[in-house]
Amino acid sequence: ALEELEQRIVRCRRCPRLVEWRERVAREKRAAFADEDYWGRPVPGFGAPDARVYVLGLAPAAHGGNRTGRVFTGDRSGDWLFASLHRTGFANQPESRHADDGLELRDLWIAAAVRCAPPANKPLPEERGNCLPYAAEELRLIRPEVIVCLGKFAWDAACQLLGMRPRPRFGHLAEHRTEGGPVLLGSYHPSQQNTFTGKLTEPMLDAVFEQARKVADEGVMVRRQ
Repeated sequence: ALEELEQRIVRCRRCPRLVEWRERVAREKRAAFADEDYWGRPVPGFGAPDARVYVLGLAPAAHGGNRTGRVFTGDRSGDWLFASLHRTGFANQPESRHADDGLELRDLWIAAAVRCAPPANKPLPEERGNCLPYAAEELRLIRPEVIVCLGKFAWDAACQLLGMRPRPRFGHLAEHRTEGGPVLLGSYHPSQQNTFTGKLTEPMLDAVFEQARKVADEGVMVRRQ
């Protein structure tokens, strides 16, 4: 079912603005990647189908996921994210350079609220609305214990997915338990704006995934009782 969903995501053309942008970037390319074939399509989720931890980001980077075809792969945010996942035991290697680099995720699935690279990295509300059903289907199939939200955009998207009104307040390591559903766990996004300024440090990001594992373990224990 996840493979079939992936194919539907890759074929999606619901948002004309995003289709035009992602394909233009793939044609024009960045000089550093001029010899590469860009993916230039929506980027599906990636990871372990039986994951207890589901990581939700904002959207693929124009010259990251939109180039490589794998979420958070080939950009600076991904460098930070996968290094942390390796340190905390969720990934078999600390780097994610391209889709065939041997990276494997353990007990974790990564996706984005919006699956196409948006201009200025800012999706419109209606574009997020068009894309969220894909995340909703992933959550239904995977049934994770925890949703780690990278940034407020992802936090708000997860709240929309779970029908939360009013929305709980976002913050780093903010935690919100839903009735019979996954636990929301907030994290500052590993963007260069946050990592260069020290708003997000390596220990801070590691703490998020260590807490995610702890919460997932607690959820499994509760269900077994």
